[in-house]
Amino acid sequence: MDFWEVIRGRYSCKKFDGRPVAEGQLRTILEAGRLAPTAKNLQEQRIYVVQSAEGLAKIDRVTPCRYGAGTVVLVAFDRENVFVYPGEKRNSGIEDASIVATHMLLAAKAAGVESCWINFFDPEAAAREFGLPENEEVLMLLDLGYAAEGAGPLASHSQRRALSETVQYR
Repeated sequence: MDFWEVIRGRYSCKKFDGRPVAEGQLRTILEAGRLAPTAKNLQEQRIYVVQSAEGLAKIDRVTPCRYGAGTVVLVAFDRENVFVYPGEKRNSGIEDASIVATHMLLAAKAAGVESCWINFFDPEAAAREFGLPENEEVLMLLDLGYAAEGAGPLASHSQRRALSETVQYR
């Protein structure tokens, strides 16, 4: 699939058929995340693949938004291994983990796997459910799987503002 097909065709799937993502496709998706750029190449992302019934039940306890996905990737980052920007008010953790997650969701589409970026959950509750170390902060959950019959993008999916509304040249 060409790049433009990937970014035009990718949508937030909200109805999965429940099958876990096949190992080869999952490896491709995870590799895309591994190759994502991070500030100073710190690679502070921590990726947890959830496919077991017990793990998926934990996901269901922290969000109603699994939508039947058979695989969920929990994306976190190590707060103790981030680049602190000049001024010391921001660091690279959230943005780097976001880049990693974005690489994975685009790779999923290219590999024939649908996805949904989930941020409707309490990150601290997710960290507790999975017993994550204190230094790790959960950014998001990434539903992965195969669309169930009748699934598709929301009606507003293809509605985008014109570049002139969102871009300025200075």
